[in-house]
Amino acid sequence: MDTLGLETRRRLTLAATILGSSLAFVDATVVIVALPTIEEDLGLGLTGQQWIFLSYSLALAALYLVGGAIGDRYGRRNTFIAGATGFALASLLAGAAPNEAVLIVARTLQGVAGAFLTTNSLALLRGVYGAESGRAIGLWTSFTSVATIAGPPAGGALVEWVSWRWIFLVNLPFAAAAVGLAIVGRCREIPPERLGRLDVPGAALAAAGFGLLTYGLVEGAERGFGELWWAFPGAAAALAAFAVVERRVKQPMLPFELFRRRNFAVANAQTFLVYAALYGFFVFFTIYLQFLGFTPFEAGLLNIPSSLVMIALAARFGTLADRHGPRLYLTAGPALIGLGTLVFMLVDEKSDFWTAGIAGLLLFSLGLAMMVAPITATALKSAPERYAGIASGVNSTVSRLGSLIAVAVIGLVISLVFEARTDAPDAVPIARNQTAPELRDASVDGFRAGMILAAALAFAGAAVGGAGISNREARGEIEPAVSEQAPAPAGS
Repeated sequence: MDTLGLETRRRLTLAATILGSSLAFVDATVVIVALPTIEEDLGLGLTGQQWIFLSYSLALAALYLVGGAIGDRYGRRNTFIAGATGFALASLLAGAAPNEAVLIVARTLQGVAGAFLTTNSLALLRGVYGAESGRAIGLWTSFTSVATIAGPPAGGALVEWVSWRWIFLVNLPFAAAAVGLAIVGRCREIPPERLGRLDVPGAALAAAGFGLLTYGLVEGAERGFGELWWAFPGAAAALAAFAVVERRVKQPMLPFELFRRRNFAVANAQTFLVYAALYGFFVFFTIYLQFLGFTPFEAGLLNIPSSLVMIALAARFGTLADRHGPRLYLTAGPALIGLGTLVFMLVDEKSDFWTAGIAGLLLFSLGLAMMVAPITATALKSAPERYAGIASGVNSTVSRLGSLIAVAVIGLVISLVFEARTDAPDAVPIARNQTAPELRDASVDGFRAGMILAAALAFAGAAVGGAGISNREARGEIEPAVSEQAPAPAGS
């Protein structure tokens, strides 16, 4: 083991972070295909099915910042290994769950462990690769994206031909491999600065604030925002208290000085907008494909072109952004995503997918590959090394919050347009097997309205990147500082 060179150990670390993060990303979606079968087996009802999905997502989003802070305090590699181990144990509990309550607890624990995995995987890569992290992050993005896209079809196969329990049990060997690779791949890395005592009040308030906000957005879209109005003032109060605590403690979990760095503030603002566009498109694109007549398995397969483009190009764009600066890629990438989204509005029938649909998907995929690695690398590299875990946690939290808000708002827009175009009170927009011409026309109109909003978010992200990102700061030619063109610091 001592004979392994630095580059080999770096590659082993990269493989470990890809495996660990893929587990966390896949489990956010793969369970969806299994919910009807789990409901029949455990007698969950609709509410139980919702909580099996939401308990994981809420824990994951609420604890991103906490996971990054603990990684900075106790070491990113050790925290990553602990997260992978915890994820395996939670998956074992989920696979063996005898009832609804145990399964929901297990899913919550998976989300907790997943937060430690994802934030510390990116921070670990930066610590290992340093200034050369752009290409490594591009590879990480490529392969985790492939795993995320392949998850639902693979999960459907396990549910259909083996058992729903295996969508959880299959995580065990992959988690074990991630732990083994992380241990064998130990190498010299820029160590995190060990801060003082962990900011427990800040961690609790952040978890409460983001948890309430996420809960209100996701559940509100399903049950009605009027019923869950209390979640939003609760989230605002928790986040306001979080800001007060962070300004007063000696060692804050989220140093607001980070937002005085131009590229950090701009990259995270752009992340919010672009990831809102990405998930707003992908969620309803997949549903719309089934509305057009594709089966769920076929709809999953049609996402493969995006993953192939990511594999081929994401690492290259990451390398180019390291060399020339990220601003061009963070402007052109989101713009292509917006154009691809608009082109897909021309798809009215299943046959249209093979012309306009393919063209839109290729534009979208090229923009995605061009943008993902540079935006993540810029957000991480713009923060001081001692805050790499926190920077990763902020970026992950921002991307997830953007996606949740977009899915909720775009879904609401689709529903409002659909309801305005039809008199059928119980009809569902962009539903499968919808044959009545009036309903189909209303669904297409609703989908188009949603895609206009998704495209607008992408174009807004392109504008933010083009106007705000500093190539000189990204290349280290100038010290990060507040610029006249930079956004105002958070909390000012």
